[in-house]
Amino acid sequence: MNTCNKNDILQRIKEFREYTNMSKATLAASIGMEQTTLNNQFIGKRGISLDLVIGILKAFDEVSAEWLFRDKGPMLISDIKSDPNIERMERLVDTIATLQGTINEQMKTIQLLSEENKRLKGELTLLKNERNIS
Repeated sequence: MNTCNKNDILQRIKEFREYTNMSKATLAASIGMEQTTLNNQFIGKRGISLDLVIGILKAFDEVSAEWLFRDKGPMLISDIKSDPNIERMERLVDTIATLQGTINEQMKTIQLLSEENKRLKGELTLLKNERNIS
């Protein structure tokens, strides 16, 4: 059952702190809270405060509010799968870049072949002229 229980939220905050290997002092400083206040909330001397929850979400924008409040989805927003349309567009951009590279190579080849064709036509003209002279 996914309810918004204060103890569960506090447990998820502890889980996030452990996941990031962050000290309580660093966490408290990051969210603008006294370390003793944070410690008191962690050990249950004080109830979880709204300042703690809002501070976490403001200081660590990668933390999913859905996960923090309801334990739904991944802890970090970056772990959420991206929109399939964005992935498709990224693949299309890669394909276009590859095709553009192929086109550029073919244009170089065409240029070289055109130059060779022009040179050979010149040689043919010279040979015809020599033949007519002899």
